Amino acid sequence: MKLGKRDRHKKILEIINDIEISTQDELVEQLKEAGLNVTQATVSRDVKELNIVKANTANGKQKFVAMRSVSDPGTDKLLKIFSEAVVSSAHTGNLVIISTLPGMGQACASAIDAMQSNKIAGTIAGDDTVFVAVHEIFSVEEIEEQIMQFAKTGEYLG
Repeated sequence: MKLGKRDRHKKILEIINDIEISTQDELVEQLKEAGLNVTQATVSRDVKELNIVKANTANGKQKFVAMRSVSDPGTDKLLKIFSEAVVSSAHTGNLVIISTLPGMGQACASAIDAMQSNKIAGTIAGDDTVFVAVHEIFSVEEIEEQIMQFAKTGEYLG
């Protein structure tokens, strides 16, 4: 089956979200199994255009993930608020606890939600605290580190 670029990109993102793919050859095979006749060169261009990178998994392997882009104006404002309002973080069980400036919990939770990470089950915000529930299959320490990196740089791997 021949799909347009947009549909092919959508299928690639769907595959890397559903299956741990660590090489372009594996991605080509998955696309062929889905009925798309693509070459490795096409997939290589798609990976670059979609800003797909390799990230470490909880079990020490690597897999493709789409680098989330925080580019719309509303999200940019949330990111600025987030980076200025986060005071500290800690974790316990499958929760990351973010301490914020007074009154900034809701805005910081919204910024975390805007990350659209499949690793995060959800957020609960108070006045100056945000609880981030991490799906149990992921490392809470790694997610805490990524959230704090997001606060510093605005870049987050979902």
